[in-house]
Amino acid sequence: MKKYLLLSAMLAIASPAVWAKSDQAILNEAKNNVTSIAQAHKMKDETGVTLTGQIVRQLKAGGDDFELKDSSGSIIIDVDDELWKPIQLKAGDHVRVLGEVDTHRNKPTDIEVIQIERIK
Repeated sequence: MKKYLLLSAMLAIASPAVWAKSDQAILNEAKNNVTSIAQAHKMKDETGVTLTGQIVRQLKAGGDDFELKDSSGSIIIDVDDELWKPIQLKAGDHVRVLGEVDTHRNKPTDIEVIQIERIK
């Protein structure tokens, strides 16, 4: 019984990493889930989405957080520097973002970006 309780406790601690979706699974879901920013704000955590909009600003110079807007609203997107630096992402750029909804207890929902491309 003690082994069972210990194993249960270990799984509970490790569960976020164990149950997290792979990037490929998120991309596959996102390709079939093209949505507005307003709709993305209402979605469940770890839902794959595709958003299209315009970069409003980079929250902190050199940082990974950008504000993205479309006609329905705005949302913060977290774009790793390996993704935004090569395309020199900046305010005014129109982009297509594939990523996952990231809900939080004490801050607004944002998007963890897996793929981003500049569009015309």
